[in-house]
Amino acid sequence: MKSLRLILCAMPLVLTGCSTLSSVNWSAANPWNWFGSSTEVTEQGVGKLTAATPLNEKSIADALDGDYRLRSGMKTNNGNVVRFYEVMKDSSVAMIINGDQGTISRIDVLDSDISSASGVEIGTPFSDLYTKAFGNCQKATGDDSAGVECKAEGSQHISYIFSGEWSGPEGIMPSDDTLKDWKVSKIIWRR
Repeated sequence: MKSLRLILCAMPLVLTGCSTLSSVNWSAANPWNWFGSSTEVTEQGVGKLTAATPLNEKSIADALDGDYRLRSGMKTNNGNVVRFYEVMKDSSVAMIINGDQGTISRIDVLDSDISSASGVEIGTPFSDLYTKAFGNCQKATGDDSAGVECKAEGSQHISYIFSGEWSGPEGIMPSDDTLKDWKVSKIIWRR
């Protein structure tokens, strides 16, 4: 009788287990991942993504440890068709990975959970990092043309895109007084 009760209690779990257990992030359940370091933007790359990482779905997914979903796409750049990957976290884009010659050349970080090794994250105000734009920043280009791009202090590979409100002429960089309230909207790593 006891075993019959156990079977009746366990049966719904067994029957629904297949669908619910597939959504569990098993790599996060590993005890050695509980206290591991979070993904950071460093001089070498973003987490395990580096200039040596091949620009293909399997290599990128392996470097991300299954914490994200990948979506591939193609676009034109200077008349050439190039492949890129969007790294999805839930329903939003966390990173955009571009490459050339078969390896990663640029990673745009949009995820507020990923910071630079120096602690800069999405939402950090300009005034926390710089007192003036001159010598540090320039008007951003391409998809980021509404913002300002600034090199990370002491870095050859990391820069920040700052965005904010400004009603000045297009193509002109805002004044330092305006920029002080702008915030990091993207962290960029380039090879």
